[in-house]
Amino acid sequence: MDLARVALRAAKEQARARGAAAVQKKQARRGGLRSGARADGRDPLPLGAAISRLITERGWEAPAAVGGVMGRWSQIVGPDVALHCAPERYDEDESVLTVTCDSTAWATQLRLLAPTLVARLNADLGHGTVKLIKVLGPAAPARSYGRLRAPGSRGPGDTYG
Repeated sequence: MDLARVALRAAKEQARARGAAAVQKKQARRGGLRSGARADGRDPLPLGAAISRLITERGWEAPAAVGGVMGRWSQIVGPDVALHCAPERYDEDESVLTVTCDSTAWATQLRLLAPTLVARLNADLGHGTVKLIKVLGPAAPARSYGRLRAPGSRGPGDTYG
């Protein structure tokens, strides 16, 4: 039985050697190794793998992770807060996430929740990814300087909304 195994192994090795020699001879006739069945850097990749490779090569891991957080904002902060507060931008250099709220009451509420939210984001993204949450309230209407009264009006144009 052992003799049969040894003979089979020797026959396989000889066949493998003959096949490798034939491939080398064929490559020598063609002028070297060409792209074929073996994988190399030029082969097509699935879209997800290509994007992952690009993000890694460019060093965009943290901004891409924070972008994912912006997409999952309502899951992270809850539907009530997400209805009134939305992430605007992420400053990678200072690790600051800027959030805009639709009222001053919600801005105050989010400022109180900011330390908890920073801890939750860092647990999800990695320690130190977000160091500070900058909360902005609603934007006031643009002020017009110069005449206080509009032509033809009876008083100053200072009504809000």
